[in-house]
Amino acid sequence: MEDRNIRGHAAMLGVGVIFGLLSPVSKALLDSGLISPAGLMMTRTAGAAAAFWTASLFVRREPVALRDRLSLFFAALLGIVLNQGSFILGVSMTSPIDASVVTTTAPIFAMIIAALYLREPITGMKIAGVAIGAVGALMLILSSPAAASSGSGSIGGDLLCMFAQLSYATYFVVFKGLIGRYGPVTLMKWMFLFATLCWLPFGAEDFVSTRWQAFGWRNFAEVGFIVLGATFLTYLLLPVGQKNLRPTVGCMYNYLQPLVASLVAVLAGMDRFTTIKAAAVVLVFAGVYAVTRSKSKAQMDAEASRR
Repeated sequence: MEDRNIRGHAAMLGVGVIFGLLSPVSKALLDSGLISPAGLMMTRTAGAAAAFWTASLFVRREPVALRDRLSLFFAALLGIVLNQGSFILGVSMTSPIDASVVTTTAPIFAMIIAALYLREPITGMKIAGVAIGAVGALMLILSSPAAASSGSGSIGGDLLCMFAQLSYATYFVVFKGLIGRYGPVTLMKWMFLFATLCWLPFGAEDFVSTRWQAFGWRNFAEVGFIVLGATFLTYLLLPVGQKNLRPTVGCMYNYLQPLVASLVAVLAGMDRFTTIKAAAVVLVFAGVYAVTRSKSKAQMDAEASRR
């Protein structure tokens, strides 16, 4: 495997693991009643913007063309504002189990959008890989104890979580070329600045009215994880995955999210590692491998030219 592919897979592996913890942590914080979804979104985007602009002081400065800044605004709209905003609001309305199930739609959206926008072929192996991975992810989710007792889902919340996956997949596909022109810190400092400005009219009042003095150490730890772990770190890694992997391959790592949640439940003594879970893990990684091995447009064009 080429070095660039290894970097891409390592980056998306990290993203999948961290995002796997995001749903339960966000749900726990929102259920505390100390902060609203809009207030949390404002905290997340503004906190990450501050972190990226601070980080930019320690890396090589990259001038960004005015035209590219406009593109970064729309990238921020899809990849941060609509994606994160819809997800946080959706999670507040539905159950973590439902939210986890809906994350399995991202690779499907990415495969379809990449076919339409990048003319990436939808091969039999790619379809099989997406399907196998989805079956494995759903087996993990539906075999958890929480799935049996979860009755707090809602259609509106599930649809918002699905829209978040659609906007994420669209961002991952459409802005692949732009992402390749700049470093991750440069990209994200502008994207999160634009995202913060977009969220100001909706989240500023909720942010100011949040009862920060009522937060305990656990609540602050949850905010810290959401801002620095599930936002700053993941959005440093995402451009590496976008730059080095095909869109469907990158989005396949969404299937790791229920795997991580299941592993945490087992380690915490809330679940057992069963044969079904073992089979599900095998299916998830088999699906990722199959999509990785499916032929790209460049490979098909090269084969056609040799005939």
